[in-house]
Amino acid sequence: MEKFFTLLTSVACLLAFLILAPAALGQSPKAEEKVIALAQQLKLTPQQEVEVLPILKAEAPKFEAIKNDPSLSGMQKMKQLRAIHSESAPELQKILSPAQFQQLQAIREQDIKKLEDAQRDNKASE
Repeated sequence: MEKFFTLLTSVACLLAFLILAPAALGQSPKAEEKVIALAQQLKLTPQQEVEVLPILKAEAPKFEAIKNDPSLSGMQKMKQLRAIHSESAPELQKILSPAQFQQLQAIREQDIKKLEDAQRDNKASE
C-alpha cells in the first residue's frame, strides 16, 4: 500500500510539472527538455522534484538569453552563467544529496565547456 501512495505522489508531481511547465516564463521546448533531462540524470525523488524543478525552470530562460546574446564574448557568457549557478547553489545544496549536488556541478561545468568550445569553433570558422 505504501508503494502505491509513493507511486501516486510521483504521478501527481509529474502531472503538475507537465501542466505548469510550458507556462513557465514562455520557456522554449528545448530548455524544458534540458530541465527534465537534468532532473532524470540527478535521479530526483518526488519531493526533490517539487523543490528543484521550479529553481531549474526559473534559471532556464536566463541561460538561454545569455547563450543567445551576440553582444557578449565567450568569457562574459561563461562568467554570467557561473553567476547564475552561484545564485541558486545554496538553495539547491539544501535540497540535493551531496552526491547529487556534486553531479549537478559537474553537469553544469560540462555545459559551460560545451559553450566555450562552440564559441571557439564559431570564431575559427569566421
